[in-house]
Amino acid sequence: MNSNIPTRPQAYSLLTQHNQNDSLIKHALAVEGVMRYAARKRGEDEDKWGIIGLIHDLDYEQFPEEHCRKTEEILKENHWPQEYIRAAISHGWGICSDVEPRSELEKVLYAVDELTGLVATTALVRPSKSVMDLKAKSVKKKWKDKRFAAGVDRSIIEKGCNLLGMELAELITDTIMGMREVAAEIGLQEKD
Repeated sequence: MNSNIPTRPQAYSLLTQHNQNDSLIKHALAVEGVMRYAARKRGEDEDKWGIIGLIHDLDYEQFPEEHCRKTEEILKENHWPQEYIRAAISHGWGICSDVEPRSELEKVLYAVDELTGLVATTALVRPSKSVMDLKAKSVKKKWKDKRFAAGVDRSIIEKGCNLLGMELAELITDTIMGMREVAAEIGLQEKD
């Protein structure tokens, strides 16, 4: 792949080359779905936003201690555009990266990365085990219980909302809507 725009199949191939863990791949697909939804809502490039969402945790399975830094190396080796690389590593701002989210794409990725985990966990404790009937108020109820999905850093999601100038309920709704589009792939479609 030369320095042209990566395709979705190339991005997925790179993801699965570096990640075999089913839950990490489902997380990547969930973030991709949300990024595509957010791009459409804003009139932005859906493929670009989706591809960046898909590969944002590229290095996490193999290099958790070097998260974001290894993603940058891998994407550079594969001649990805600098804009894509910057966006991918900006989601780790303040945690494992000093690249602050500046563009709308980067801010959305930063805000929804952790939130997809909270939405998925909330869906899984429902009778349907699905995002198809999930509402923002259910997620907000679980939000208040700090022991529920304790690994989800709510302060990052709040910071992301502030960067975007969005209310938490709106961001949760957008996240649910994006995850509904990939519900079958991420195992959160209604069970028969």
